[in-house]
Amino acid sequence: MQTDVLIIGAGATGTGLARDLALRGVSCVVVETGDVNSGASGGNHGLLHSGGRYVSNDTEAASECREEGALIKRLAPQCVEDCGGLFVAVAGDDERFVADYPGWCAAAGIEVCCLEPAEARAMEPVLSPKVIAAFAVPDATIDPFRLALENMAHAHSLTGCTLLRRTRVTGMDVDSGRVVRVHTVNTVSGEAGTIEAAQVVNATGAWAGRVAALAGASIPMLCSQGTLLVTHERMTRRVVNRLRPPGNGDILVPGGTVSILGTTSVTIDDPDAARPTVAEADENLRQALPMIPSLAYTRFVRAYCGVRPLISAGGGDGRTVSRGFMLYDHAEAGLSNFCSVSGGKLTTFRLMAEKTADLVCARLGVGAPCRTRTEPLPAAPACRWTEPGFAPRLWAQRHDADDPLLCECEMVPASAVDGIMNDCGQQFPDPGLQALGKRSRIGKGSCQGAFCGVRVAAHLYDTGHYTSPKGLARMREFFTERFKGQRPVLWGPQLIQAELAEALHCGLLGLELDDSAPGAPAASDAPGAAKDGEARS
Repeated sequence: MQTDVLIIGAGATGTGLARDLALRGVSCVVVETGDVNSGASGGNHGLLHSGGRYVSNDTEAASECREEGALIKRLAPQCVEDCGGLFVAVAGDDERFVADYPGWCAAAGIEVCCLEPAEARAMEPVLSPKVIAAFAVPDATIDPFRLALENMAHAHSLTGCTLLRRTRVTGMDVDSGRVVRVHTVNTVSGEAGTIEAAQVVNATGAWAGRVAALAGASIPMLCSQGTLLVTHERMTRRVVNRLRPPGNGDILVPGGTVSILGTTSVTIDDPDAARPTVAEADENLRQALPMIPSLAYTRFVRAYCGVRPLISAGGGDGRTVSRGFMLYDHAEAGLSNFCSVSGGKLTTFRLMAEKTADLVCARLGVGAPCRTRTEPLPAAPACRWTEPGFAPRLWAQRHDADDPLLCECEMVPASAVDGIMNDCGQQFPDPGLQALGKRSRIGKGSCQGAFCGVRVAAHLYDTGHYTSPKGLARMREFFTERFKGQRPVLWGPQLIQAELAEALHCGLLGLELDDSAPGAPAASDAPGAAKDGEARS
């Protein structure tokens, strides 16, 4: 395979770069070991930052978030819920930090409004009666999956940009200061391949150091795991932040019909080893209870984690390292057609892509300017199914008795699955439930795929997409991933739900998890191995 630009990594930055280059008339191929947003871009809380979270310790990152967040609200409104945000302090919090907060916001150019505690509690009744101070900021939420999918869809429509899922880069041939050939392997079939590109971009997030090393370059990466919890229902209208330096369990982000509580920061050596843990789930709850006491008896349906790709040339930890990004041209390694971009935030993905595209185009001799700063991101019909509430609204309007609901929690009908397969089938000719789940709401409800996993697989058999025992393997893969997220929150109603899922999947289908599977619990992390903490009682 040959292309103008090879982009390694299909997260927000990689897919945003594909669109930026396509708008400049440059064709590219995007390769991804897993699927779209398999790394940090799919493991975050979906916050579109106002910048208010970083004003006390990283004014530059706060300003970047403010500017880029405003651009995304205007250019990709279909991906954004402009809900607003609150920063609140409770009794015992540092009152000097509270007093300094408006000034820090002003220094970063962030709009901030001081509220009376009673006013904040009227806006968000779940807040603690011990709130002593509150500020409103222009936070919002964003659907990272729809954002990445629509960037890829637009790039494909402009230049035929190709996404190769489940394709791992295994090596690079370097000759006379150029990457002349990139070696790949399909992680499903094992088939090897090669790609020749005029320019190669490493946009692999936490894996950027490993990929750079394949070309003989180096990046000082620090990988910080953050675990988040998903509530059964939406608890607030706005984003709610604890008014203190960023820490564990200090933010609750509304996401459609649920809320997301986070997030921890644990430095890890291997981003492939990232797993949400019982200890981190308990820590998030323990830290969040003074701000929102009702979390103590809230049902959590899932935990998940992402790995922050932090640039740490001078040391530090996951809380102190800057959230800014770095673009490496790798001149020190003598490479003229290889670059890496890492760090940053989901909110700043467009800026990261713009700077990278500027470098790539300069090397290619392409003089076309960046257009992502001014041109809206088109809403692609194939990407609409990730929006909470869209599928049930459409299903109700159609009143089609022959269109059964395959996922009752999120009310996803068979027609939605058929539509995704028709629109995206070329990306996954061997369809997995995981791929369908990333492009819809399947498996995102309170049963976490217990019923819809079986129903969707049966529908794929009925429609001829599954014709062999591979469908059972796809179900096992899907259920393993779902269980990995449920394991850290197995108490109360969700434990009962998990027992029902086990009876269905193991008793009916014989799909016991393999002990070596990524989602299988280690002895030290099994639900019964952790003591019940105050957050669970």
